[in-house]
Amino acid sequence: MPTSIQFQRYSSTAVEAANATVNTYHQHHHHHHHHKQLQKVSLTRGMADVPDHVELSHTHVVGPSQCFSVVVQDVDAPSSAVWSILSRFEHPQAYKHFVRSCHVPVGDGREVGSVREVRVVSGLPATFSLERLEIMDDHRHVMSFSVVGGDHRLQNYRSVTTVHESTDDSKKTRVVESYVVDVPAGNDKEETCSFADTIVRCNLQSLAKLAENPHKFS
Repeated sequence: MPTSIQFQRYSSTAVEAANATVNTYHQHHHHHHHHKQLQKVSLTRGMADVPDHVELSHTHVVGPSQCFSVVVQDVDAPSSAVWSILSRFEHPQAYKHFVRSCHVPVGDGREVGSVREVRVVSGLPATFSLERLEIMDDHRHVMSFSVVGGDHRLQNYRSVTTVHESTDDSKKTRVVESYVVDVPAGNDKEETCSFADTIVRCNLQSLAKLAENPHKFS
């Protein structure tokens, strides 16, 4: 069984990943002043009624060869119902239909630093993904994980998901998921984000269905 030290070596925060990207860029481009530096992007700017902590959670540091996106899903259920499904880091297959099975070889699935090994359904261009829990905030309903290994193309992928209730209706909830990921060599940012967006959108739609009809799917 892999140890936490082995997993630690692959782990990187969005900032470190972005810095590594820029350092690599420096090595291949001697004219430093020609390339685009790290940028800080707020992915919820312009959205109505976004609490401060949500905007802060979806502010990412992005490197020049990374892409980023945000997907929003409205749910007709209280935020507690949505969070109770989303916060089960050890059981993503409850709503992620691309996941066949999951186990947690490092940590308990609740503490930051826990790592889950996700096995995906056949037919996808990958078989497994190793994902490290970065944030689990039960009070503010914020969860974040980063991909630290696997046989897929989502390198240095880091996502943040927040759950907050509508200001005028406590039975309506907004789920916001944003991510940053490296653009693989030979791909452009549009196709990389389009691929990741499709997966995130499918996941959030099934999360909404499950939260709205818990008895139907239990």
